[in-house]
Amino acid sequence: MCGIVGFVQKNCGISHEHLLVEIERMSDRIVHRGPDSSGAWTDPEVGLVLGHRRLSIVDLTEEGHQPMMSQSGRYVIVFNGEIYNFNDLRQELESLNSQIVVKFRGRSDTEIMLACIEQWGLQAAVERFVGMFSFALYDRLERKLYLIRDRMGEKPLYYGSVQGAFIFGSELKALKAYTGFSCQINRNALALYLRHNYIPAPYSIYESIYKLPPGHMLCLDIKNHNYRITQYWTMEQAADMGKRAIFTGTDEEAINHLENLLGGAIRQQMVADVPLGAFLSGGVDSSTVVALMQAQSGRPVKTFTIGFYEEGFNEAEHAMAVARHLGTDHTEMYVTPRQAMEVIPLLPLLYDEPFSDSSQIPTYLVAQLAKRHVTVSLSGDGGDELFGGYGRYMKTAHLWNRLNTVPSVGRRGLSSVIRAIPRKSWDIPLRWLSPISKKREKITTFGDKLYTLADMLAIRDSTRFYRRAVSHWQNPGTVVIGGTEPVTIFDSKIPEQISDYYERMMYFDSISYLPDDILVKVDRAGMGVSLESRIPMLDHRVVEFAWRLPLSMKIREGQGKWLLRQVLYRYVPRSLIDRPKRGFAVPIDSWLRGPLKEWAEHLLDEKRMEKQGYLHVAPIREKWAEHQSGKRNWHGYLWDILMFQAWLEQQGG
Repeated sequence: MCGIVGFVQKNCGISHEHLLVEIERMSDRIVHRGPDSSGAWTDPEVGLVLGHRRLSIVDLTEEGHQPMMSQSGRYVIVFNGEIYNFNDLRQELESLNSQIVVKFRGRSDTEIMLACIEQWGLQAAVERFVGMFSFALYDRLERKLYLIRDRMGEKPLYYGSVQGAFIFGSELKALKAYTGFSCQINRNALALYLRHNYIPAPYSIYESIYKLPPGHMLCLDIKNHNYRITQYWTMEQAADMGKRAIFTGTDEEAINHLENLLGGAIRQQMVADVPLGAFLSGGVDSSTVVALMQAQSGRPVKTFTIGFYEEGFNEAEHAMAVARHLGTDHTEMYVTPRQAMEVIPLLPLLYDEPFSDSSQIPTYLVAQLAKRHVTVSLSGDGGDELFGGYGRYMKTAHLWNRLNTVPSVGRRGLSSVIRAIPRKSWDIPLRWLSPISKKREKITTFGDKLYTLADMLAIRDSTRFYRRAVSHWQNPGTVVIGGTEPVTIFDSKIPEQISDYYERMMYFDSISYLPDDILVKVDRAGMGVSLESRIPMLDHRVVEFAWRLPLSMKIREGQGKWLLRQVLYRYVPRSLIDRPKRGFAVPIDSWLRGPLKEWAEHLLDEKRMEKQGYLHVAPIREKWAEHQSGKRNWHGYLWDILMFQAWLEQQGG
């Protein structure tokens, strides 16, 4: 795992020394991604420079140093990630007896990548790579710079134009270090952020700076500084191929096939020349990964979890039970509210742009814990999106199906009736129940739930219906001054082959929520402490098999991840696994009324926000007051605003 940076300046003839000074400043901003060494390569004639920060994982010698040049001298690469099948590719190359493969200098996957590119060409080589990666490749012969990102988006890659230069890097902080960086905040992207709690690709918080989407390749022609973007792999293609070759075997055959696929992916991802372990929450996904790791390991696998003292937020006891059963070398740490809240000041710099998935806090803490013992840690992310694990899938599909039985006229009429009565007035008839109810908050937000229902009654498109179900701020354009939501995947036409509503929801999560929220969270948390995270569920062969499965093998009898559970039950008793799903969360709602109140009040100060000029103050202050009074629980909405405000303060705004 590493960090990459680079740029191409239009005016050629810039000195080698000047280029090195510039790239060193950018590279130093991401030293956490690669604390072991750094390197740079320049071509002053075309104003190009490539920079690299190295976290040594495989081949710890100087033979793995980057930037690296191919044997012919045609290509130069800076690479972030891991190619898990590099040994297989090496054997294939050596068997060809090709003139291209003279003699490998070391054992790094980077050297194998270059040889593959020389042997088969760039796209054909990338299509053979199994792994997570973002890399920049310069073709010295054709004077073209390529940026490539892995299929699922595990590794980040930003790019854009600043002061006439094309710049790129693993994190925004590296791009911001470029001399003359002065991009304005993208208010439209800010509106998207308030809806989703993350900024979906290809947008970033800055105008003129973009995220390269997963499975994409950018080619910059240095002769004219024009670039084009193409796709070498898409989720749509995976779904289409899966539906055309639907799995028709028995349940037992499906279980065996998934176990073999996952086991093979995990076997490849356990290759490292440094200590390796795994995150273990005790849930289905992480327990499956750890079970298959332990089955292939000659010694106890190192596993890590954190716990909380707050009731309803602790899964450490479940993780411990799974660890004992599997016989792992388990480390747990119980975190106090103070320890958790000490992470909050780090978040704006860690995530580079506004990001408000509050599980970012425990994710950072468990990465920090793991780093004390290992350099690589496997995780179970991706199982929910691939195998239908989120509870919202069942709830949303049930509501969509129920509402579709109501004629359009009736839906519009009922929506109008609900909205004819003020939101707060709906709570009044039920307030007399609050003294005897154990769920007072649910009663006091009855009006909110009815207004949500009114919104959804008015929606006839299934894609927009799901977007409404997973949105935070429903009309962010009324909160962001001058902000209008740009086009996203939710505005695109759903692939025809994905006809089932459950799978439509999984599809959208796989191409937006997974890469832009979950994988961002895991990458920045791990890299923030120089820990490499690997995610076996996202091996593209597992992903493609998941799309071949009939829905009944994913969701059965109202429970998600059916097939994945069957694999796990071969290693862990059902009694340790079958329980209600909990998110990886912290009690932000109560913290905002207690220990975080002063911090939040500072960031939500009316005069402060008015002076900044990005947000309309009234709706935010109204939610803040209602949250403080206990009448409403607006912690999700408020955390969105607070993370933007904290980020803005860190920028000096």
